[in-house]
Amino acid sequence: MSCGLALTIALAMSNPSVALAAEQPAAAPGAPVSVAGEPLFADIISRSASLKAVVDGWAAAKAADDAAFFTSQAFTSFKAQAEQLAALDMQGHLILKERGTDGDLKCILRGISEDMPKKVQAVQAAANPAERATALSELSYLLNDNVEVITAPPKPEV
Repeated sequence: MSCGLALTIALAMSNPSVALAAEQPAAAPGAPVSVAGEPLFADIISRSASLKAVVDGWAAAKAADDAAFFTSQAFTSFKAQAEQLAALDMQGHLILKERGTDGDLKCILRGISEDMPKKVQAVQAAANPAERATALSELSYLLNDNVEVITAPPKPEV
């Protein structure tokens, strides 16, 4: 038995992900390529994940129920970061539109860009703790969606 084959078998037996990856079909020539590794899209992923963690922390601590929350440095900073993220999502949309490559991701990024300020405003406009909890949950979901749509494996256009 060759050393390479022995190593492959050892790795496959020690890590189930290796075996799973080996079972996947080879990439077809001309198949769509993920943009997740490109700097702009990696930045969107990183920012979205960070902002989601902040929102989830606020929701768990019920921080938005404090009367001074919306004038706090934490919220005003978050709001500015969410606006920057929305602008990056729109930039991603425009890049993909120019390339003419990924219709679904292109449209989703535009939608997220448009929805982000609305979701932040919904948190501010919530009249009671239950509405704020719902608004924070929806904002968290949008931020998570922003990560998942970029990191999802691209599908060929039909």
